[in-house]
Amino acid sequence: MRAKALPFLIFCLGIIQCISHAAGSNGASEQPETVRFETAGDLRHSFPKGFVFGTATSAYQVEGMADKDGRGPSIWDEFVKIPGIVANNATGEVAVDQYHRYKEDVDIMKMLNFDAYRFSISWSRIFPDGTGKVNWNGVAYYNRLIDYMIEKGITPYVNLYHYDLPLALEKKYKGLLSYQVVKDFADYTDFCFKTFGDRVKNWMTFNEPRVVAALGYDNGLFAPGRCSKAFGNCSAGDSATEPYIVAHHLILSHAAAVQRYREKYQEKQKGRIGILLDFVYYEPLTRSKADNLAAQRARDFHIGWFIHPIVYGEYPKTMQNIVGNRLPKFTKEEVKMVKGSMDFVGINHYTTFYMYDPHQPKPKYLGYQQDWNVGFAYKKNGVPIGPRANSNWLYNVPWGMYKAVMYIKERYGNPTIILSENGMDDPGNFTRSKALHDTTRIGYFKAYLTQLKKAADEGANLVGYFAWSLLDNFEWRSGYTSRFGIVYVDYTNLRRYPKISAYWFKKLLERNKD
Repeated sequence: MRAKALPFLIFCLGIIQCISHAAGSNGASEQPETVRFETAGDLRHSFPKGFVFGTATSAYQVEGMADKDGRGPSIWDEFVKIPGIVANNATGEVAVDQYHRYKEDVDIMKMLNFDAYRFSISWSRIFPDGTGKVNWNGVAYYNRLIDYMIEKGITPYVNLYHYDLPLALEKKYKGLLSYQVVKDFADYTDFCFKTFGDRVKNWMTFNEPRVVAALGYDNGLFAPGRCSKAFGNCSAGDSATEPYIVAHHLILSHAAAVQRYREKYQEKQKGRIGILLDFVYYEPLTRSKADNLAAQRARDFHIGWFIHPIVYGEYPKTMQNIVGNRLPKFTKEEVKMVKGSMDFVGINHYTTFYMYDPHQPKPKYLGYQQDWNVGFAYKKNGVPIGPRANSNWLYNVPWGMYKAVMYIKERYGNPTIILSENGMDDPGNFTRSKALHDTTRIGYFKAYLTQLKKAADEGANLVGYFAWSLLDNFEWRSGYTSRFGIVYVDYTNLRRYPKISAYWFKKLLERNKD
């Protein structure tokens, strides 16, 4: 079934000329190129008053200086050393050097009329050993970044953890597998609240904890690369239990950090704190009861795994029934701490898949993904669910944005929602001229924002949208072979060149600007 075409309520047809001079670093620039494209109407004012538009990155993906200025290694610094793990054996050692080029990057955001920047703090840049001694060079860097953002009128949205556990804690007590991480994370976040909270009013504890638990401990695709032998080439791990243990500790760590913030800082600093959850929307392949149940299992095991405890104080019943005693339980005291531990939820949404019931017998080997007992489909009656981007998992399915947001609204009490990541990638080997002319990305953003606006009109408590990403950067296992940025980065000299999509945002966000 094809999605019904929706009227472009917020978009008017018009031809706008965009001068994409694409200024690079050190004053370099190209000859201006006049680009014509269909653009949107008054985007900023079509959303609720005060709605924030921003871009997002993460520390390991953009900062560089991975082993300099006192930063300790993270589990990703160790993971990328394994030959063949990352495309072309790339690392984040230099990345796109935002550590030195942050002013240029903030200036680009300002020029493009964005309101906010969502970035992450590298835990091991602040505490090289995870705990104990502070690296004041790292603190100084984040102070410089935050101060310059505020000077330029860009609001900081700070994410405290984006996949990058300090390696020292992994070696000391197996990291997220140990309950000790709950206290250590709370102490680290406490330091950040105390140090930066006079200027930072928007905090996020974890980015995509599901990815951390599933890819790190079920199939070993992400650091620290643990899994059962049946599911990946891992030297250690247990896919049947470790993802659930790790997720449990991530939820408790999140809640402990929120508790610290609320008890010690929130009243004085007047900020808010939440968590960022990834959500692929899962649509039943057919109208059959079996496929509908399969899609619901997928949603419960994906986003419900984290948001259900935070809203209702327990894991989804689906998970409890399937996972059984492999699923950790919250004590009464922990339920009190976890339940209600968010002022907002960030949703990272990119794509939608079809789900069906595979009618399979019980699997021989237990694991998190096996527990779903679902089949994934990317076509229906031979018709793809949407055009595919460069990444093999990323299909352009705008109606999934609306369904994902409305699902959170209706199932979890209409919480305050920030759409904290959304975007698509092109191949890393595009020439600069081809990469700059990213009209497909404009179409993606335009269609997804239309669906986001529809959800807002129907009562979803949406307060912000962050495009992923500001810059082409280190994309984890894909290295530099995947370009998500609205700003092109020439990896030979790290010069920045805004793409047409960046100027599309600039035009949309400047009209009748408050």
